[in-house]
Amino acid sequence: MASQIAPLPSGELRIEQFLLGRTRGEGLFQDFTGRIRRRFAITLDGRMENGVLVLTEDFVFDDGQTERRVWRISPQAGGVYWATADDMIGEARGAQRGGALRWSYLFSLKLGARRLRVRFRDTFVQVANDALLNEARVTKFGFELGRTTIIIRRDI
Repeated sequence: MASQIAPLPSGELRIEQFLLGRTRGEGLFQDFTGRIRRRFAITLDGRMENGVLVLTEDFVFDDGQTERRVWRISPQAGGVYWATADDMIGEARGAQRGGALRWSYLFSLKLGARRLRVRFRDTFVQVANDALLNEARVTKFGFELGRTTIIIRRDI
């Protein structure tokens, strides 16, 4: 018997609603050849402060390394979003259209003892009532360095 996919609450993703409270995820980073370079687990804690989603991400990587990033996501009129985060250069700008949220930003990526300035192009799609898929292309000078894929689940 085939499983049924429950309809989503609405056709539009509202990331500030989905990520409220505690959510958890798993993900991986693949280089430009498709080789898996890193796997990680992530715990996310989201709270609203004056209309801004403050989202704390705690990563645990497969090599035991940990990392914390704090996002501030500001929903604007017309499905537009602005966001800032640790290690981000400037801010992310994007919009929710057709059930997906897409945004782009420059990021100072830590590679060992040095940092590399890269561009992230993120797409978020709510694939079930309790699941959000985040795929990001990572580029430098327009060339793809790799991709990050994360599935985030909430307890409902």
